This record gives sequence, structure tokens and C-alpha cells, in this order.
Amino acid sequence: MSIHIRGISKSFGSFRALDDVSLEIPHGTLLALLGPSGSGKTTLLRIIAGLEWPDSGRIEEDGTDVTDRHARQREVGFVFQHYALFRHMTVFENIAFGLRVRKAPKQEVEAKVNELLHLVRLDGLGGRKPAQLSGGQRQRVALARALAIRPKILLLDEPFGALDAKVRVELRQWLRRLHDEIGMTSVFVTHDQEEAFELADEVVVMNHGQIEQRGTPDEVFEHPATPFVMDFLGNVNVFHGRVEKGRAFWHGIPIEYPDYPHDQARPARVYLRPHELDIARSNGHAGGSSGTDSGPNGSLSASVLRISRNGAIARISCRPDGADSELHVDLPAESARELAFQPGERVTITPRKVRVFLPDPEYVI
Repeated sequence: MSIHIRGISKSFGSFRALDDVSLEIPHGTLLALLGPSGSGKTTLLRIIAGLEWPDSGRIEEDGTDVTDRHARQREVGFVFQHYALFRHMTVFENIAFGLRVRKAPKQEVEAKVNELLHLVRLDGLGGRKPAQLSGGQRQRVALARALAIRPKILLLDEPFGALDAKVRVELRQWLRRLHDEIGMTSVFVTHDQEEAFELADEVVVMNHGQIEQRGTPDEVFEHPATPFVMDFLGNVNVFHGRVEKGRAFWHGIPIEYPDYPHDQARPARVYLRPHELDIARSNGHAGGSSGTDSGPNGSLSASVLRISRNGAIARISCRPDGADSELHVDLPAESARELAFQPGERVTITPRKVRVFLPDPEYVI
């Protein structure tokens, strides 16, 4: 089932949760609504589900206007972050609940629940209570309950937010495989970019009740459309520069910027991702991941401040000459060990890829 969201707006008192949002979700797509708290993603999901009503606009499913239909009248399955299981019921009865409400025959209920227990890899656990299961197992029960009513749309609100990191990774991989098996249209809300990029066919980045960008995970990451998207995706160095005559300048380094061909100089923001920078001793061996993206002509002189390690990645914090702010460079931990930089050491930093944005008066870093 395809979903068409047309001009949806929603306010709660003076707070504008959604502001004229339009979006089309093709049949069979697994789409992520990604954004910070308060961006409107959960409100939009609840409106799609029929759990909230918009102030204006409409929701269509396969061309049919369902805006005024209650959740019970829509063919939608909903999975909440905190499971929302009935604690006094067994796993079997939790999954069977929607079928029993619809007065499905007993034999059909038993067959469907056993089929779903197998689908979510919980064979033999139908007689247990939710308290006897792990968090990951409880979330799979919640998913099976949502699937029991044979929905045409599956909606998930921060489905892995209450789980620890290892279980989140395992369930993400499992849900992606499950989606490919059943092929239904699915929309999930998350503030975790790693989760969105690993799971989704398409990502919609939201901010202040509006859509900032939509695209495949690669498109959104490699070609962020706005300063907000660039900054929200994390791990980015932000500096002030200027643009004029088709070029941007950052610490004297020229960067091609054909979007601004004018003679009058304007301030700009320069964004550099730590893993897209090469670093070398001022007359030594360079470190950095290989890449074919051409960067600006020129390198930046800097001093090493400190080195911190986080698993397989080492972050080298530097201070460019003449700058008040720090510049972070990420290297594979093994490369950093080989280079063995020391605080105070002089280095040169060469960007392989730079993104430049003219200031957005509504966006403040």
C-alpha cells in the first residue's frame, strides 16, 4: 500500500509540530523519519496511524482519503518503543489479541499466532509472560502482535530505543531481513542516524515540523541539502569562511564553489567531516583513509592537542594556526598507532572533501 501525505499541519497549543508536510511513500518502501526530539517525526507517524488528527491536509492510502478514519479503521500495524504488551497475558495471547477482537475463528487464531512465532524466531515461547523474556524478545512479540492483523502498513516508533546497543544492532539486521521477506510498506521513527542508514531504503530528515531532505542513505550522507542536515548527521568540523567569484576560502585554502559566481564577498560556513581529512607530520608520512574525491588545493598547518581512541577509530584533535577552534581528524586506530602523533607536534591537514553552505538565517549552530 502506498501512502500520500498532502499538506499536513498540526499544532499543540502554540507549538507548531508539523508545518505543511507533504510526502509520498511508495508501496514496499522501508522509510525512516530521522530527526531530533521535537522535529515532528512521531506526530507525523501517529497521524499516518490515525492516532492523531491533523489541523489541515490529508492522508491517502492507495489513493483513498483516510484522514478522518480512526486507527481501528485503517489497515495499519503500530509498534511502540516500550512494547506496550499486556503483562498479565502470555506471549501467545498478546499476539492473538487483535485477532480475537476481530472475532477470528479459534483455529485461524492458533494457526496465525504459531506462524508469527516462527516468523519472529520465538518458537516454543508462546506460553511465557512478557516479564520472562528479554527486551529484544519482547520487542519481537510487539512486532508479531502488530503483524497479526495482516496490516498493509507497518509503523514503528523508536522501536529499538529501549534496548542496549548490541541487541539494537541484532534487531536492526533482523527487521531488515523480515521486511524483505514480507514486503509491506514500513515507516519507522528514529533519532539515530546509524539505525536509519542501516535499515531504510529512504531517509526523510525532519526539523521544526518540516522536511529538510529526502533521499537514499547514500544521497543524504554524501550530499546533505542544508546546514542542518550536515550538522545533524554528526561528526563534523564547522568553520567560518567566505565565498566570492565562484570560490570559497577557508584559512586561505581556495575551494571551488560555482553556486556563488558574484564579485561581492559573502560569509559562508565550511563543513569538514573528520574521516575525510588527511593528516601528516609537517614533513612526514600522511595518515587518512583512501579516497578518490578531489579536495581543495592546499593544506592547513596545525598543532596536535590530544589523541583519543574509541574502539577502531582514533580522533586527533588539532588547533589550526591562527584559529580559536579545534579541528578533529579521525583515523583507523592502527594507522594512528603507526603515526604515533604527540601533543604539541606540528602537522599539516589536507581536506579531501569540503562542503560549503551560505548562512541560513534560521539555522544557528
